[in-house]
Amino acid sequence: MNAKQPTWKKNLFRHEAILLVVLIAEWIFFDVIGRNFGTYDNSCDILRHSCEIGLLALAMTPIILTGGIDLSVGSLLGLCAILFGKFWRDAHLPIPVAALCTLGVGALAGGLNAALITRLRLPPLIVTLGTFSLFRGLAEAITRGVDTFTNFPNSFLFLGQERWLGIPAQAPIFIGAVIFFWLLVHQTTFGRTFRALGFAPEGVRFAGVPVERRIAMTYVLAGIISAIAAIIYTARLGQAKADAGNGYELYAITAVVLGGTSIFGGTGSVHGTLLGVAAIAVLQSGIVHALQPSEMAGMLTGALLILALTSSVLPKMISGLRARKSALKLSKPIA
Repeated sequence: MNAKQPTWKKNLFRHEAILLVVLIAEWIFFDVIGRNFGTYDNSCDILRHSCEIGLLALAMTPIILTGGIDLSVGSLLGLCAILFGKFWRDAHLPIPVAALCTLGVGALAGGLNAALITRLRLPPLIVTLGTFSLFRGLAEAITRGVDTFTNFPNSFLFLGQERWLGIPAQAPIFIGAVIFFWLLVHQTTFGRTFRALGFAPEGVRFAGVPVERRIAMTYVLAGIISAIAAIIYTARLGQAKADAGNGYELYAITAVVLGGTSIFGGTGSVHGTLLGVAAIAVLQSGIVHALQPSEMAGMLTGALLILALTSSVLPKMISGLRARKSALKLSKPIA
């Protein structure tokens, strides 16, 4: 009779625990070889520059848990940034009103993804690949590829460039989003539904759960979060251009999968996503401080994505090989 495995051993070998150890080792390595990497100022810069990707990764977590994907969040960030600039500069709306209008645009864009996926039953990969090009193309068309929105008031730029109570001013927004998504995914019936959809969508449908509504909610929520990230992005850089958020969708997906969420859906956690975001942010900052060539950041992040995707498949392959080996042993005739 096998003794039950102690809880501490289960936690020790969880994906999140291993990633935390890797993150600590990564931090120590760059702190040793890099100049001023471990300072408080640089820590604030890491948080400031990873806020938008962190928000997108948080929004991507429930989507991937359901077995879906959203490749349009980076392009939607760019479109929302452009429209926020137009609402403020060309429509002469106050910053708060322009922000609310931008959130509405994000919700509508997320609703478009949701409608195409749930009503027409199109694959999320194809739908969001199409809206990826659509949103970026709209941003290019609106600005004609050259128009840039600048000269935002200092009261708005404070959100992205200054500190509040010793921390980056956008940090409270990010912390609020972390709490919201953690409660949504881990403490509500919605969260259990997301995982169930990733495991067996038809079983959830037969159980009477409004599957389309659950899935639609994740994409609309991703659209709203993309708009929030666009506003913070604009405040941080002090300008809005059509190429804002270029490639951010890949960083967000990397962070989610690196954090232990299966790309096939069904398993994952918000705290794992946070660790994935931190691992990418520390890697990028460490390369700049220690290794200098910034081009390596993209290369190593791509390697991280491959590693993350591989890590989600390897456990299934290993368990399959073990099951096959055990079956072969049982099938051998006894001498």
